[in-house]
Amino acid sequence: MLRTKFCDLFGIELPIMAAGMGTIALADLAAAVSEAGGMGTVALAVLTPEAMHNELAAARKLTRRPLACNVLLPFLRSEVIEAVAAAPVEAVTLFWGKPSEHIPLFKSTGKKVIWQCGSAEEALAARRAGADAIIAQGVEAGGHVRGVVTSLALIPQVRDAIGPDVPLVAAGGFADGRGLAAALALGADGAVFGTRFLASVEAAAHPAYKQRILTARAEDTVHTTLFDIGWPDAPHRVLRTAAYEEWERAGRPPSGQRPGEGTPIGEVKHAGMELPPPVKYTVMPPTEYVEGDLEQFAFYAGMSCALTNEILPAGDIVRRIAAEAREVIAKRLAPLG
Repeated sequence: MLRTKFCDLFGIELPIMAAGMGTIALADLAAAVSEAGGMGTVALAVLTPEAMHNELAAARKLTRRPLACNVLLPFLRSEVIEAVAAAPVEAVTLFWGKPSEHIPLFKSTGKKVIWQCGSAEEALAARRAGADAIIAQGVEAGGHVRGVVTSLALIPQVRDAIGPDVPLVAAGGFADGRGLAAALALGADGAVFGTRFLASVEAAAHPAYKQRILTARAEDTVHTTLFDIGWPDAPHRVLRTAAYEEWERAGRPPSGQRPGEGTPIGEVKHAGMELPPPVKYTVMPPTEYVEGDLEQFAFYAGMSCALTNEILPAGDIVRRIAAEAREVIAKRLAPLG
């Protein structure tokens, strides 16, 4: 019942994909999602060449099922292309660049290319550049957000733009099987889940970060450009934290004039991360290998935090989403037909 073109393209059982959350979606999470029948993603952003190799190899040791890796194009280096070419994965997801420039480059590595975008125009450009699949990300999404349109409006627009043949995956606001069923009804062939997998046992997020997700409401998220040190001019959705509220009380001053800007806020205890010591308004989220004043980090979260209320093993999350989607389709949607 849940077999789609996205499943057929990659040889997976379920149209469920884990988002490539930078510094958080590493080998354990990716492998657990793939092993449960979905598509796990290893995030390569800010990893050293050695760490990229290690994470990809570790994920492959944990599962023989299809895997993807995620590349944030503003951080593209020649070593990343080399790592993708050598990676024991089936696909690479690309985000935040020019389709005509980057899709042919990564297709030359021998991997299938999934292009993530936030508009129908960009999706069409990606299809024309040879993308094997498209992720359309609505503005409800957590983390860095390319577009300004809700998933409900965006997914049908993208489907109409790219036509019926290219697999389309919906992102932004999806947390359970109801969301997956809705994505399929809108014309997608699957859904990407980020915030939901952030609150999983295997995610490399700090325990305090995971707990914050469980109690957050959609209204607690904000779409902003505040956390820009390391990646300027890139809108993102985060939870309100002490850092955000202090900046808001100060009148939302621009970069360079913000309270405490540049102040050291902690330490990254991970040898494989190519990051300077984190300072206030850093792009980095609070991971399990960060020590310091967590309230000063970026708590990336989508509006689907309102539907995320317990920490589970990632495999259980995959199976629960699939079971819920089947129930929605069979018991609510099918009788309407």
